[in-house]
Amino acid sequence: MLALAAAHHVSFTVADMDRSLRFYRDLLGLEVLADWVSETDYLKTITGFPDARMRLAFLRLPGTEVRLELIQYLAPSAPGPAAPTNSPGAAHLCFDVPDIQAAYRDLRAAGVAFRSEPVEITSVANRGAWGVYLSDPDGITVELRQPPAPR
Repeated sequence: MLALAAAHHVSFTVADMDRSLRFYRDLLGLEVLADWVSETDYLKTITGFPDARMRLAFLRLPGTEVRLELIQYLAPSAPGPAAPTNSPGAAHLCFDVPDIQAAYRDLRAAGVAFRSEPVEITSVANRGAWGVYLSDPDGITVELRQPPAPR
């Protein structure tokens, strides 16, 4: 079995970095650690795009040293929205919040698109928690979860 040392980052490809930074930094409160443009040979090699030119940003996930990497491909660009959550390969990122109703109200007032209102989670692992899915500006799913009250 492979010995993993730690989680370093999760990555989403975005269409417009400035728009995505307004969402993740300004609305969700993630801290921007770096924001730069790159067309280095190693990125061209590992992505498989020999003409790759990208804008990248690293943001710190709250309460961790794990980073969210946002990548905007300046070249080559690709049209299309994020895959729906029921598609193989689709992913989402979940954040715990202390008050899901307040987060829902505030983000909705800021124009964020939600899939539903917050709902109580009834499964065994998270019974008593609350959750809701929303979409980032590219249609990437973000989940908010209010942990269950202490028992």
